Amino acid sequence: MTTSQQAKRGSARVKYLILLLVAVSSGIGLLAWSQPWSTLTLLTGATIPVDGSVAAPALSALSLAGLALAAALAIAGPVFRIVLGILDILLGGCVLLSASLALADPVAAGASAVTTTTGVAGSDSVSALVDSWSSTAWGAVAVAGGILTVVGGLAVCVTSRRWPASSRRYQPVVLVPADGSAALATEETEADRNVDAWDELSRGDDPTRPA
Repeated sequence: MTTSQQAKRGSARVKYLILLLVAVSSGIGLLAWSQPWSTLTLLTGATIPVDGSVAAPALSALSLAGLALAAALAIAGPVFRIVLGILDILLGGCVLLSASLALADPVAAGASAVTTTTGVAGSDSVSALVDSWSSTAWGAVAVAGGILTVVGGLAVCVTSRRWPASSRRYQPVVLVPADGSAALATEETEADRNVDAWDELSRGDDPTRPA
């Protein structure tokens, strides 16, 4: 195996590892969103479980966007990869913010669950009803997912220019006459002529000039 082949294989390995990181970090956020984050205990002794879908409802949309971004990265070109990497960093920051706010104030994060159960609304009224609370580890898991998302976005921005180009699964079919001559059996289409004219304009040539 030549040095260039080894470098290409190493770049491909880096690409797939980073794509896996982006997808897994988004999956972590989606998993945490579906799990219980805390339990609120009211003055009456009743307990109210608060899921991630209540404490940090934006996590589902952010995580799904991250999964879609991972799929787009697999086929994107070098410039678009940088754009997607920046978007992934922003997604990770939003996940961190959403999860951190819920962890910082579990009562406020679970206020809608208290209102649904008791019919009492308003932040002050809800806070007055809650005697204590206990938290699970899923909020911290969501924070970890957000950190990994940011790391994945940074890795994309730093390494994506060295990723190998996506291979073409399908190649154009070229037809030749049955007599084996090298002439093409297909005729130039109007779309082909438009592409050629655009290429000439890009080079500074006049496509209307007689050949």
